Amino acid sequence: MSAAIRAEIRKILTTRLWWALLLAMIGSVAVLAGSLALATALGGQSAGDELAVPPDQLALTVYSAGVTLGYVFPVAFGAIVVTQEFRHRTFQASVLAEPRRTRVAVAKLVATVPFALAYGVASSAAALAAGAPALALAGDGAMLDDPATWRTLGLGAVAMAAWMLVGVGFGTLVTNQVAVIVGLIMWTQIVEPLVRIALGYWDAAAPVARFLPGAAGEAVAGTSFYSATGLSDLLPAWAGLIVLLGYGLVAAAIGWRTSFRHDIT
Repeated sequence: MSAAIRAEIRKILTTRLWWALLLAMIGSVAVLAGSLALATALGGQSAGDELAVPPDQLALTVYSAGVTLGYVFPVAFGAIVVTQEFRHRTFQASVLAEPRRTRVAVAKLVATVPFALAYGVASSAAALAAGAPALALAGDGAMLDDPATWRTLGLGAVAMAAWMLVGVGFGTLVTNQVAVIVGLIMWTQIVEPLVRIALGYWDAAAPVARFLPGAAGEAVAGTSFYSATGLSDLLPAWAGLIVLLGYGLVAAAIGWRTSFRHDIT
C-alpha cells in the first residue's frame, strides 16, 4: 500500500497543476476577503451608519471567505486527481502495477491528504493576510485577540481540506474530467448559491438549505457570508463535517460500482 501511495503522490508532483491551482486559490481568497472587508469599511464610512453585521461577526465572515466561495479549487483538484487517469488513459497502467483496484482507489485518497491540508492552511492564511489589514482600516480592528477568530481560521482549513477529499469522491463517480469540472463549477458558483437564496425566502424549505454541500462546508468553519447576513442557518460544526464527507463517500461508493470495477479495454 505504501508503494501505491508514493506512486500517486509522484503523479501529482510531476505536474504543475497542483501548485497552479493552489496559487489561483490563494489569489482568489485574498481578493475575496480583502474586497469584502474593504467594501464594508469604505461603505460604512461613506454612509455614516453602523454596519449591518457586528464587527466580530464581520471579522469571522471575512476570515471564512475561502469556505464561502474558494472551495471550488480544492474540490476541483480532488476530482482531477482521479479523472486525469481516465483522460490520459493511464488507469490501465495503474491497475497493471497494482491489480487490486481497492488499493488504487484508497491510495489516491490518501495521497491527496497532504495536499488537502496544504490547501486548507493556505486558504486560511490568505484570508488572514488580506482580510486583517482591511478590517483594521474599518476602525473596529482585525479581532486577532479573539479566540473565535483563530477557531474559525483553523476550522476553515479543515473544511477546505475536506472539500478536496469530497472532490476525489466526485471524480470517482464522474470519470469524464471535463464533465465533472464543469459540473462542480456550475454547482458551487451558480446553482447552489441561487438555491440557498431561494430556499431562504421559503420558510418551510429553509432548513433544507443547511444540508447542501456548500452550507455543510461553511458549518464546519462555523460561519459564512450567508449565515452572517441571515440568508441561511448552519448545522453544528461536527454535523456539517459529517454531511460534507458523506457527499464524497456516497459519490465514491457509486463511482466504485459504476467506474472502477469495469473491465479495461
